[in-house]
Amino acid sequence: MKTLFAQFAERVAATPNRVAVHHRNCDTTYADLARSAAAVAAWLQAQGLQHGDRVAVLIPNSAAFVAAYLGIQAAGGVVVALNPDTTPHELTNTLGDCAPFGIVTGAAAEVPLSQIAEKLPSVRVVVRVDDKPAPVFPKSWQIAAWADAEQHPVTQTPALPQLDDIAQIIYTSGTTGKPKGVTLSHGNVAANCASIVEYLSLSADDSVLVSLPFFYSYGNSLLFTHLAVGGRLVLASDTVFWNRVLDLMQRERTTGFSGVPSTYAMLLHKSDFRTREFPELRYLTCAGGGLAPAVVDRLRDVVPNVELFLMYGQTEATARLSTLMPNEVDTKLGSIGRGIPGVDLSVLDETNSPVQPGEVGEIIARGENLMQGYWNDRTGTARVIREEGLRTGDLARVDEDGYLFIVGRKSDIIKSGAYRINPKELEEVILKLPGVAEVAVVGLPDEIQGESIVAFVVHSANEVETTAEVIFEHCRKHLPRYKMIRDVRFVDSLPKTPSGKIRKNDLRNVDNSVPA
Repeated sequence: MKTLFAQFAERVAATPNRVAVHHRNCDTTYADLARSAAAVAAWLQAQGLQHGDRVAVLIPNSAAFVAAYLGIQAAGGVVVALNPDTTPHELTNTLGDCAPFGIVTGAAAEVPLSQIAEKLPSVRVVVRVDDKPAPVFPKSWQIAAWADAEQHPVTQTPALPQLDDIAQIIYTSGTTGKPKGVTLSHGNVAANCASIVEYLSLSADDSVLVSLPFFYSYGNSLLFTHLAVGGRLVLASDTVFWNRVLDLMQRERTTGFSGVPSTYAMLLHKSDFRTREFPELRYLTCAGGGLAPAVVDRLRDVVPNVELFLMYGQTEATARLSTLMPNEVDTKLGSIGRGIPGVDLSVLDETNSPVQPGEVGEIIARGENLMQGYWNDRTGTARVIREEGLRTGDLARVDEDGYLFIVGRKSDIIKSGAYRINPKELEEVILKLPGVAEVAVVGLPDEIQGESIVAFVVHSANEVETTAEVIFEHCRKHLPRYKMIRDVRFVDSLPKTPSGKIRKNDLRNVDNSVPA
């Protein structure tokens, strides 16, 4: 098994002038990227970076991000990519945990970074990608411009990382608590990369429209898979106005697009995706949460000749664990498929015995893509990495053919009266209504029932607005009485993590009262 670096080096040697990254109408070739990465590596080593030192990256998706990602690892360092749209509190949690040697930062993160600087004694160097006036940083920090690192003389070729070396730490999005630092080796990345490349049939002819952030495991997987095969990363700078993203897809003739469920909700309901044509588009992928069958049907109606891969994964598994292949969607709609090449998935009950078809248990994963552990958290690591494999915390059932169907997260189950209710089922029912773009169902405190079922609904911009009464009537037709929604609350948007996952805890905390 080859590391990403070994595969990237082969692509540079074979096709140095092929475009690796397209961003803001600028092309960066594989040779350009290799030169920048080697210079960054040489600069970091000249500043004293030692093998295994962490370097945080706090910049948006860009060619500079990719060069920093490769350069840090080429120098023997560990990449810690973080959301640049951050707060002092978030930085204290993540940077305080990983104790970085250096930081590559953009203007957006500099002010919160300066506000917690005294809490970061490990920092020696800071590389500024933007040339805007800088806030006051400690005198002990060496401040450099990106050009200083990217144009540093390279006197020797850096040694390639080994499979057992730590490649990166990805902090979980923290929807349920303090983020954990998922520690991944170069072997973990190489294993998951090989699996994804195989089932997507990726090649140097592929170019993917990237709207997902690279600091998120799903976005990160787009980066390493396309660099490994010599493909092209087309970076979207503006995901607020989705029609601009569609313009970029058409202009650059991308062959692939990847998104989370909320991405496809926006494309279907907040853009003119339905009326456009994408003749070069070969595939769509979705992960980061289950895509409701009603949304799957709408997507396939809009782009019937495009392959749709419905995937499941976790940061703790580098990125990907399973996929439902395009030719299986008709017969196994609602399933997350089976384990991808190199990954073994099982569903175990509370006694760690395999469940029978139709029974519910926890998904357990085994494979070379599973993390080394949580950074600085042996207790947390021991809780999820057990003798039987990685305990995902996701509940599922298995059918007679071995296909998995997610039931929900253990933490999301609503406890109403004597019943345990899966909100995913209710959300799928409500999403069948044409006037609904997004929905999240949660349990809010109720003195009598324990929890009362509440639906937070976002209207579709492309349909006639629905009403609470329409939703209630629809649910009465399709749900048993004990699963009935108690309240419907219309919102402009649902709170999400930077990776697009819905923050249900935020919804639970907005207003704990339920109308009588």
